[in-house]
Amino acid sequence: MLSRFAPEPPFSHASAPRTGVLLCNLGTPDAPTAPAVRRYLAQFLGDDRVVEIPKLAWWPILHGIILRTRPAKSAAKYATVWHPQDGSPLAHWTARQSLLLRGWLGEAGHSVLVRHAMRYGNPSIASELDALKAEGATRILILPLYPQYSGTTTASVFDAVYEWARTQRHVPELRFVNRYHDDAGYIDALARRIEAHWRDAGRSAHLVMSFHGVPARTLELGDPYHCESQKTGRLLAERLGLSPEQYTVTFQSRFGKARWLEPYTEPTLIAMAQRGVHSVDVVCPGFTSDCLETLEEINQEAREAFLHAGGKAFAYIPCLNDSAPWITALSQIAQQHLAGWPLDRPDEAALQRTAQRARAMGAAK
Repeated sequence: MLSRFAPEPPFSHASAPRTGVLLCNLGTPDAPTAPAVRRYLAQFLGDDRVVEIPKLAWWPILHGIILRTRPAKSAAKYATVWHPQDGSPLAHWTARQSLLLRGWLGEAGHSVLVRHAMRYGNPSIASELDALKAEGATRILILPLYPQYSGTTTASVFDAVYEWARTQRHVPELRFVNRYHDDAGYIDALARRIEAHWRDAGRSAHLVMSFHGVPARTLELGDPYHCESQKTGRLLAERLGLSPEQYTVTFQSRFGKARWLEPYTEPTLIAMAQRGVHSVDVVCPGFTSDCLETLEEINQEAREAFLHAGGKAFAYIPCLNDSAPWITALSQIAQQHLAGWPLDRPDEAALQRTAQRARAMGAAK
């Protein structure tokens, strides 16, 4: 009789149990082409967590209209940020974070397995959990790269993990990181990123903190994302010594005709330019890696809108990416949630090689 469970990897009593960390990001198409974007959008917009519309009403719109018209337009946008060698910026930076986190944790004495996965696209969460289990991981920490919790993002990652677990006979011990929007290391890493920009390029008249948007009704239904984004903005402003008049928290990436969290980023920038704010710095604290939403939507579209409305200078401040303060903070967040699990015995030579490689890659940045 066929089993509904996946085959278990080979087991040896001589093998010591391992601990794994899985970094999870939103995802990206495999290429900046219409077919690749269509596959990606079908998975992304087909998620009940992302679009809370009954399938009977949503499916004809998604498959009959959106997936016929939007992929080509989105592919053209992806092409403007796609790197000839590194490919998708989101995939590139997420892989870098995974590599460097392994080195940082190794230096802290944790010989853990570290992998990264995408909620939509490749590498999938299921495939990377399979790989961790095949490497002997009996304990796995799920660490989404979303500082602010939302049902549309964080909970969707957890859904994918639970779905994978339903296919396993021997389910590893699992832990989940829900949020770190107010983590001191995360806030400090953001502040250092901004301060470094100010030292190198000067400081604009106003700082705009643009977070990814979600439908406004999610706040009314109990999603904490809006409140956590506002708290991140307030803590970051306090760390930078900014008064309420010197910064604005906004929300970007609207989709559809429903009301989303306000104020909206691009209309806010246009209004600022029209009332005489000649220069702005824009940072995206909710994105830990640069991606289409930061490099194209903000650094291209929002820039053009601000300058066209009368603004004189628009500076985009890159995401945390592989900056040393961010990887340090990420390591500390991981260690907090790994606490209590037995430490794997590190292979000192391998540990040193991994740490040296991580430091070298960080220095070469």
